Amino acid sequence: MDYFFAQIEERENPQFKGKPVVVGADPKNGLGRGVVSTANYEARKYGIHSALPISKAYELCPQAIFLPVNMELYQKVSEEIMEIIKKYSPIYEIVSLDEVYLDLSHIFRDREKVSTKNIWLEAEKIGKKLKEEIFEKEKLTSTVGIGPNKLIAKMASEKAKPNGLLIIKPNQVKKFLEPLDIEDLPGVGPKTAEKLRVIGVNKIKELKKLSKSKLKDLFGKWGETIYERARGIDEEPVSSEEIIKSIGRQITFEEDTRDPEIIFKNFEKMIKEVHQELLKNNFSFKTITVICRYQGFETYTKSKTLKEPTNDFETLKSEAKKLLLRFLIEGKKLIRLIGLRLKISYLF
Repeated sequence: MDYFFAQIEERENPQFKGKPVVVGADPKNGLGRGVVSTANYEARKYGIHSALPISKAYELCPQAIFLPVNMELYQKVSEEIMEIIKKYSPIYEIVSLDEVYLDLSHIFRDREKVSTKNIWLEAEKIGKKLKEEIFEKEKLTSTVGIGPNKLIAKMASEKAKPNGLLIIKPNQVKKFLEPLDIEDLPGVGPKTAEKLRVIGVNKIKELKKLSKSKLKDLFGKWGETIYERARGIDEEPVSSEEIIKSIGRQITFEEDTRDPEIIFKNFEKMIKEVHQELLKNNFSFKTITVICRYQGFETYTKSKTLKEPTNDFETLKSEAKKLLLRFLIEGKKLIRLIGLRLKISYLF
């Protein structure tokens, strides 16, 4: 879906059309502490994008229309769209509220009606029909990318935005990929890109010149994945799984304990791991839950819901440790297990 949250707000408020719209935290006249969830294309002209600090967004375009996140509405619209999408393939993978993969290999089943030569034409027809039905029923535009695997389909959709449709056939993958910037490759974030630029690698064509062993030296096991993705290789199947609702970790101590040093050392490690997963998936969180299981398997939870979604590490660490500390103050029993869970939101 194109700039999903902001586009829904435009649909609900036609007077916003043609104006910069930002959905996210309250900017508080430039003093707000949250982030941008999404922005329409008018706002993007000012350099505003998802996950940008809301104070920076206000600085870039104070005249923009700043709106709070109406997650209940966005989820409802997303559910309606998913019901439309599910009709087009029995195999689908919901990635987030506004992104889905469809496996169209069922086109191959009736080989008498559809020749190999026309497979891509049939896929294009499905893509166009899907876009038309979503617009007809929900009055929202979407973008479709079609490729031989999930990687290429996703990258094609990114390049076709907004309201586009792009097909990359197997024999076009090399020509499509090589001129692109290294950060156009899913999984290559700012830190990875920085390491590559230092050694003179700016485009995927240049990235392909690095050996697999060189990339493994630079990035460990992840280097192998980068090596394959630079060549358009992605064997991950489309998997019908539900949207992730929460992420978390827990640890059971080797011996029941009340030693604050042992407990908080393990808890801080847990916080770091959960935060890394948060950033990797471009999630934010609003509700923090800490789990504590005492000797005897009595299990309790304490939660804190923030005013605004965030992905800030210091906020997570501070609030989570406060919740854990309450267990240590209030309870006198030995602790068997501690856990941390975040109810996630999505950053687009």
